[in-house]
Amino acid sequence: MLRCYLVLRCSARNAILRAPFLRFFASVPRNETSNIRNMALVAHIDSGKTTLTESILHKSSYILSPGSVDSGSTTTDFLPAERERGITIQSASIPVKWKNWTFNLVDTPGHADFGMEVESASRVVDGAVVLIDSVEGVEAQTKGVWRQLSRYDVATRMVFMNKLDRAGASFKSSLLSLLTHKLHANPLAIILPVASMNPKNYARAEPGVEALVDLVKWELWKWTDNGERSVHPLPLAADTCELAEIFPTGHPIIPHLIPARTALLENLAMFSEDLMEQLLGLPSTPSSYLHVESKDIIPHLRKATLRNQVLPVLCGSATKSIGTELVMEYAGNLLASPLDVRLQAESADAPLRLLAWKVAWDKRRGWMTFVRVYSGTLKRQSTIHNVNTGQKEKVTKLLLLYASEAEEVDSLPYGSVGVLLGLKHTRTGDTLVDTRSSGGSASFQTSLRGVIPPPAVMSVSVIPNSHSDLEPVQEALHSLIRTDPSVRIDTQEGQILVHGLGALHLEIIEGRLKDEWDAKFEFGNRQVSYRESTSSIVSPKLEEWSTEIAGKVMTVKLALSVAPLGEDEEGDPAFDGNLVLGIQGQSLKAPDSYSDQLDPMANLARGIASALSSSPHTSLPLSHVKVQVTRYSLRRDAPPSILTGASSYILRSKLKEAGMGPILEPFVKLKVSVYEDTLGKVVKDIAESGGEVVDLASDAGSPTATEEDGDPYPTDGVYIPPDELSPSSASSRASSSASNAPRAKRTIHAIAPLSRMLDYSTRLRALSAGHGSFDMINAGFQEVAEPRKIEILREIGRA
Repeated sequence: MLRCYLVLRCSARNAILRAPFLRFFASVPRNETSNIRNMALVAHIDSGKTTLTESILHKSSYILSPGSVDSGSTTTDFLPAERERGITIQSASIPVKWKNWTFNLVDTPGHADFGMEVESASRVVDGAVVLIDSVEGVEAQTKGVWRQLSRYDVATRMVFMNKLDRAGASFKSSLLSLLTHKLHANPLAIILPVASMNPKNYARAEPGVEALVDLVKWELWKWTDNGERSVHPLPLAADTCELAEIFPTGHPIIPHLIPARTALLENLAMFSEDLMEQLLGLPSTPSSYLHVESKDIIPHLRKATLRNQVLPVLCGSATKSIGTELVMEYAGNLLASPLDVRLQAESADAPLRLLAWKVAWDKRRGWMTFVRVYSGTLKRQSTIHNVNTGQKEKVTKLLLLYASEAEEVDSLPYGSVGVLLGLKHTRTGDTLVDTRSSGGSASFQTSLRGVIPPPAVMSVSVIPNSHSDLEPVQEALHSLIRTDPSVRIDTQEGQILVHGLGALHLEIIEGRLKDEWDAKFEFGNRQVSYRESTSSIVSPKLEEWSTEIAGKVMTVKLALSVAPLGEDEEGDPAFDGNLVLGIQGQSLKAPDSYSDQLDPMANLARGIASALSSSPHTSLPLSHVKVQVTRYSLRRDAPPSILTGASSYILRSKLKEAGMGPILEPFVKLKVSVYEDTLGKVVKDIAESGGEVVDLASDAGSPTATEEDGDPYPTDGVYIPPDELSPSSASSRASSSASNAPRAKRTIHAIAPLSRMLDYSTRLRALSAGHGSFDMINAGFQEVAEPRKIEILREIGRA
């Protein structure tokens, strides 16, 4: 019966196995590049990324003892603001040696206000470890960073269920939340937690994690109270007597071990015909699957992970360094190397090609440009060509950065990540090539895919302390934008406005301007960044625009159409949520993404972006607008750059013709946790603030999907661990349903306008008597009703 079941399931998924791939995979190591793992740790805030990073650095012997986020002693959170607040603000890269592998490890922020850091890191990594708090399961920003990884086609991912030592932690609920929130249809548990080696602690529902079962290598990893670790092979027989030599008699996990191993192999066999044949050839005995060795499993597991057919799930406690070595082991075995995801033209022998994924300023070292080498080898004192700007730059030093410490090197080989000193004009997302190849192969003159900043949702005025401080403040702002492209500045009615991703982001911007550039200014009141859209359709009509160049009149003929974005259409983040199409209906790239800046489409895109940045009616940026170039003509002797002025002017006139459209306001998703007795007051406050409650749930229940998630992935064919593996969580659910339960907590999922939530921390503290907590994440822009539109127009002085 089992063989028949396996064959039927395998046949149903043959289409997956036969699907063509745009990238090709190399699962057999061939050289040192195959041992590089460019990987990021990503998660919702407070899920333990920095703690896991510290544990990895400790286990790899980089540091003698792991630091603590609470004490401000971590290696990667070295900025004063990070240590003061206990959060990660900027991504930090650090090379880690483990066995034969080199992990270029990037610890990223979890707070949505610093999403640009995750955006840039996602662009250059080949794999990611996604951390999940086992008490909370998948959270709002977990889905946010997952979408960022998908946007940049990060090839391989694995999940680490962290904080299993906390009360209420549930391995089962956390794994189910992956299906509920549709992160992946095939999560594959390769590690099982052992809450305690003492069965009595299960009966008492004691929280904890003392051991882990590696289902692939069929081993038990145990930790003592002082952190010492031992590894024990598990018996290859189904006889529970042999297991009793390792586990105490009657231990709750014993009956679940063989079913978990069996489920792992059967589910993996759905994606590997070779493994399927091997399983079908085994004897029909309960213990037959225990004799499949890890060396026969890992190659199939790696291939399925590279193809995103399965999502490996590990677990442990980063605080206690439980499971850290298993994370490192499986990151090396399963995550992609640069060779696994390279494009056809990329190799160590090809011409030099780099991507600048981050730019930082250091008072001692100057401008620091973080790069990923996509082909060739970069050597010190090289002169490189910036494909995006057309400028040449001289590299003075090459560094490997260990958080705040640096090691100077002579070269950066293919696939590696490093830091360049000496580049004065390079920005985040720029492509750099060897000056000798800048005029060669067309493929190496083309810019690599850049990094798209998230849209700003909040702004604040900048007031220099004196007139003499104005120029230094402006210079500091332009330098800041180079390090953080998500910051935007403009001038309205003589006032400088800085736009950021949230209140915390603006606070950090203020501190950085004062600390790093010694700017002297004050911030005004925070205000929300609104958008204008259009509700009119303006048909294309060929229009003329003329300008004089060197005494000659140059005329451009251009036809543009303008319309609101359709319900089934999605705006492009590169154009702030607008959709910009070319003559053939193709999406235009961001202006700076064109390798040839003389390309007519690059100049048309630049002019359109300029016109969309400020409405002729309200001066607000436009969003949710669809613009299409249907026709243009240009004299042969005319420079393509005049298309920028022509497209900007003609589009602006089209927008005037369309009239003022609806006003859009940024909304946020709220997750509020309060006691039952204050639930009514909190819900009422959200409703009175223009918000809408989406869901009410018990804190101790199964994960619930929000409306946007849709129907969850089915659990068919997925191993769901039993409640017994998380005794503390099972107990909390039982106690919460009892009639004599203590004050129960409820979770409110809501959506509300950001402008009404700027002081929500203070309001919630008063409403919940200090016992409430909340998470807030950007939910995009939504159209407002007419009364609210009039309020906003009055607020910005346009009514």
